[in-house]
Amino acid sequence: MSIAENIAQIRERIGGAAHRAGRDPETVTLMAVSKTFPAEAIRDAYDAGIRVFGENRVQEFAGKAENLRGLTDARWHMIGHLQTNKAAKAAELFQAIDSVDSLKLAEKLNDGARSHSKKLAVFIEINVGGETAKSGVLASSPELENILTSAARLEFLEIRGLMTIPPYTEDPQSARPHFCKLRKLRDEIAARNLPAVSMATLSMGMSHDFEVAIEEGSTCVRVGTAIFGARAKP
Repeated sequence: MSIAENIAQIRERIGGAAHRAGRDPETVTLMAVSKTFPAEAIRDAYDAGIRVFGENRVQEFAGKAENLRGLTDARWHMIGHLQTNKAAKAAELFQAIDSVDSLKLAEKLNDGARSHSKKLAVFIEINVGGETAKSGVLASSPELENILTSAARLEFLEIRGLMTIPPYTEDPQSARPHFCKLRKLRDEIAARNLPAVSMATLSMGMSHDFEVAIEEGSTCVRVGTAIFGARAKP
């Protein structure tokens, strides 16, 4: 099927999952994860109505950005692990950073956003499975509290919610407890009414488990292969 047909099918599935959860499908944003795919494929997704795109590597997106300038209302999210030495470039290229996992990174992004006189949306990545090989801050870590309580002084950042990538299994239902855990953490943080902290967005769910994520409260699903097809092996 074409990219447009894939997107139409995914939107139908989003609608079904939302209705099962008693939710309005319009409360769920479909992010197209375009890492490794060329600008032409991104344009096809844009023409099919996608306006939010996720990229994993600063350098890769920098190479595409010039060819995508015409997509004026597209929003570009950095969703991969971000090293602090690339924070300044990321702040220049992207409208949102979805993978903040330390106060140091948040401070570097704030500096980068300041230098470009822009507000940068950020999401805190939570390592819900406690996997040592995976990035993200642990829910029980003091680092999460450091980020949250420092938000008010990071004047060029807007904390808008949480993001997670649960441990991968073939069975999408196995991700449900992790999605539930993130939703409960979001609710706990939101109830504190911290200055300069919004918990409006819950970014969870990918190509194989986004329906379960929506049933558990996701407001943004990150879908790559189900839109663009299988990625080429490196």
